[in-house]
Amino acid sequence: MRKPALYSRSARAGPAPADGRAVDSGSPPRVEESVAEPPPVRVARPGWRAGLARAAINPRVMWAALALLGTLLLASVLARGPEGARALTQKDIDAAVLRTLTTQNLPSAAARAAEKIRPAVVRVMSFVKDKKGEEVEHGVGTGVVILDKGVILTNLHVVQSAQTIKLAFADGSESGATVTGVQAENDLAVLQAHTIPDDLHAATLRSTGDLVPGDHVVAVGFPFGIGPSTSAGVVSGLGRAFKSPEGEQEIDNLIQFDAAANPGNSGGPLVTMDGEVVGIVTGILNPTNHRTFVGIGFAVPIESAAGAVGLPPF
Repeated sequence: MRKPALYSRSARAGPAPADGRAVDSGSPPRVEESVAEPPPVRVARPGWRAGLARAAINPRVMWAALALLGTLLLASVLARGPEGARALTQKDIDAAVLRTLTTQNLPSAAARAAEKIRPAVVRVMSFVKDKKGEEVEHGVGTGVVILDKGVILTNLHVVQSAQTIKLAFADGSESGATVTGVQAENDLAVLQAHTIPDDLHAATLRSTGDLVPGDHVVAVGFPFGIGPSTSAGVVSGLGRAFKSPEGEQEIDNLIQFDAAANPGNSGGPLVTMDGEVVGIVTGILNPTNHRTFVGIGFAVPIESAAGAVGLPPF
C-alpha cells in the first residue's frame, strides 16, 4: 500500500523574513512574547548518555558498545569463576560505552542528513531530437520524490522544451516520466514516473515556519551531472526575490542559502540536519556569466512546492 506524503512539524516560532532582492546572471538557475523567567537549567553530568545523544544513537556505535559489554562480562566470569563472578556495575557500563564512543568515527550531522534524503533524490535528464531525428541530451537536473507512487518535484526549467524525460533513481533503476503539473510562477514542475521501484523512498517535508537565518542546511543533487553530490551550509536569508537570467520572471519569497549549488542542482532538495525537505533549489546568484556558484543560492519554500501537486498545507 502506498503511503501519503510525510510531514514534520516544529514548534519553534520563526521571525518575519527580511526583504531583499537579487538579480541573477548565472545559471540555473519571532513576534516576541513576554514569557515567565524559565527555571534554572540543570546541567547534566557528562557521561555515556550525553555521548549517545551526540552520536544520534548510531547503530554501529550501539552494536560496538554491546559487543564490548559482552567481552567485559565474559572476562569477569572467566577470571573469577562461576562462584566468584561479580555483576557489572554502572561504572563498568559507563566506562565501556564512553570508550566505544570516543574510539568510533561518527558521521557528521550533514552526512546523516544526506544519507536520509539520498534515497528520495532523482537524477532528471531531458532529451530532444537533433536534425537527424536522434535523441540527444538537452539538460540534466535533480528531482525529489514526494509521494512513493512516483510523484517527483523538480524545476520547470530542467524539463522545459524536453521531448523526452528520463529518471534515474537511487537504486540504479531508470524510468521515463511525464510532466503532470506546472507552477510557472515558482519555476516548478511535477513529474510522474512511468516505472516505480518497489522500494521507492519518499522524502519527509517540513514547514519553513520555524526556519531562521543561521540554520544549517544540506543540498543534494547532480551539479554538472555529477552525483549525487552533497554540500552543506546555512540559511542566509528569507523572503528573497530572484530573477531568472533571461529576466522574464521574478520569483518571490525564496530561501537564500550558501550551501554550494551549481547547474544540475536545480530541482533538488534543500534539507535540514534531520534530512527533511524545506525547499527546492531553483537558482544561483552570479554577477558573471560563468555559471558557477559564488555563495548565494535560492530555493522555493516547500509550502509553495507541495502546493504544485495539491498537497495539503502543514
